[in-house]
Formats: sequence, C-alpha cells, structure tokens
Amino acid sequence: MIVKKMPILQGFPDFECVRKLSISTSQTSDFNPVFYDIETTGLSRNSTFLYLIGVIYYTGETWQMCQWMGESPQQEEEILTAFSSFLKPFTCSIQYNGDQFDQPYLEARLAAHQMENPFTELSSVDLYKKLKPVKALLKLPGMKQEQMENFLGISARQYCNGGECIHLYKDYIKNQDPALLSSLLGHNQEDLLGLGRVYEMMAYLCLLDGRYTCTDLTCTSDNLILSLELPYPLPVAFSNRIQDFYITGEGKKVRILINTYQGKARQYYMNYKEYDYIPGEDTIMPKSLTRFMDKSLRKPATKNNCYTWFDCTGAFLTDPAIQKKYLEHTLPWIIQTIH
Repeated sequence: MIVKKMPILQGFPDFECVRKLSISTSQTSDFNPVFYDIETTGLSRNSTFLYLIGVIYYTGETWQMCQWMGESPQQEEEILTAFSSFLKPFTCSIQYNGDQFDQPYLEARLAAHQMENPFTELSSVDLYKKLKPVKALLKLPGMKQEQMENFLGISARQYCNGGECIHLYKDYIKNQDPALLSSLLGHNQEDLLGLGRVYEMMAYLCLLDGRYTCTDLTCTSDNLILSLELPYPLPVAFSNRIQDFYITGEGKKVRILINTYQGKARQYYMNYKEYDYIPGEDTIMPKSLTRFMDKSLRKPATKNNCYTWFDCTGAFLTDPAIQKKYLEHTLPWIIQTIH
C-alpha cells in the first residue's frame, strides 16, 4: 500500500471558518473535522472495490493531507484498516455526496471484510445536501463538485476525471507506471482541495438560517431596501430576482429590494399547507380558523399566495428585530421559490 502525506499550505479555508460554518457541530468545543474522498473501480458496492482514500485534517495549526492507495485489489482491506484507525479521534466528516455514495460504499466494503463500522459516532456534513437549497439562488447549472468549483472561479483541473481514473488504475496495476500513479493521486488531491473551496459556500446558508444582522433600511414610495451584514464573507458575489424581490450579495453585505404597494408589502410564509388563501381579501388564514368558513370563500394556499400584508411604517422602519423577523420568514421563501 502506498501512503502519501503532505501539508496543505494554501487554498484551504481557515480552521475557525470551518468550525463556525459547520452548523450542526459549531457549538461543539472539541470540533475535530476530517475531509475525505474515495476512489473506487465502479459504483456497485458489491462487484467493485476501493483503491484510494484521501483525507485532509487539521493538526499542529496546519491542514495536512494523507492518501492511502492500494497497489492491487487485495490491498483494499489494508486501506480500510488504516482509514478506520485514522478516523478514531475525529468528530465530524466532511464530504461531497458522501451520505449517498462514499459512506454507504465504505460501510459495505467494511462489512464485506467483516470489519467494524467507524462511522457510528461520526457526524456528517455532506456539502451536496447542505448546498442544494441555494442552487437556484446562485444560478448554478448543476450540483456536481466540478460545477461548484467553476462557480468559485477555480481553473480547469489538471488531472483526469473519476471515470477515467478507473481505466488508469487498471493500467497501473498491470504496469506500475509512476506517471499513472501521479495522475491517480493528483486527481484525488484535486477533489480534496476542491472540497475545501466548496466548503466556503456554506456562508450562503446564513440567509436561510437567520445568521445575519439588519444594518439599514431605506423606504421610498415604491420600494423597501434592506441591508444585511453576514458573519462570514461570501466567496463569490451573486444577484437574483423573483417577483417583488431583488437580492444581491458581495463579501459580508447583502441587499434586498422589495417592491411595495401603497406603502404595504407581502409577508410570505413557507408552511403554506397550514393555510387557506382568501381571494376576496388577498391574504391567508390558518386552516384551524377557515374550517368554519364557506368553502366558496377559501381555497388551499400555495407557495405563491401564502402571504399576508403589512404596513411598511412605524416600528418596522426603526426596529431591526422586527425587520429580521420579517426576513426570517421571507428569505427562505425567496430562496426556495427562485427557479
């Protein structure tokens, strides 16, 4: 088995940034994450095998990379043994589509070798699942890791893709060509470094989670303009529009322009299945109340008409807490509704 270790001196987010952006684990004092990526000879967990695992982890105030690669199919168990032992001190794994592919694949191969499962006590941050809600907001053409890297402005990769690596690995087994070895390890390293850059996109999720501060509000006869301050910088500026809303973000700043009607704006709600829309009043009411109304006066609310109206006056103009409460309902609706 080949083992390669090296420090990652640039191109990876600061450790504190990683800790704080890991929403489910950010409050854990002993937060100890490991990024990982695997290479296999196919998608089937039963008829293919694992030949390479790469990790990036933080130690001694530096990110480090380690890769284990088998020089033959018979070394799969050796790779799994080394990786399982390595995982013991970590509290969180970070991967891309790992909940769907990497971890189930590894668990199946571990079971095939009658080995214990090292993931039992390990929480997971699957960047594919985490970032999927902002796909439309950021106008992403797809959710492949390479597409996320393109959005971030990462230049074209030097090494082959995962499918081509399968053929290169089979050639390497036969010929032990150092050039093939370099390509296989290089591809896995690019995947790992890409994970770190893609991880920075977790900052966009602050808009969904309410992790922002309302810093300014401007009101005109036709618009409200709200300015927000995020706790972490956005890696790439963005802008998008939907119905009465226009949203832009750059660095730690986000601005939202909201169309108003005679000094009023719509307050949207995500849980539209709990409401009925009242056409005669252009508003919604909880179904617990509308069940007493004539059916001709109501109809089930949809995500597009699940709103109430409010006056953009008084306390709303001066109280950041009221403004944030409005945004905590409206921003998730905007992000989910954009196509």
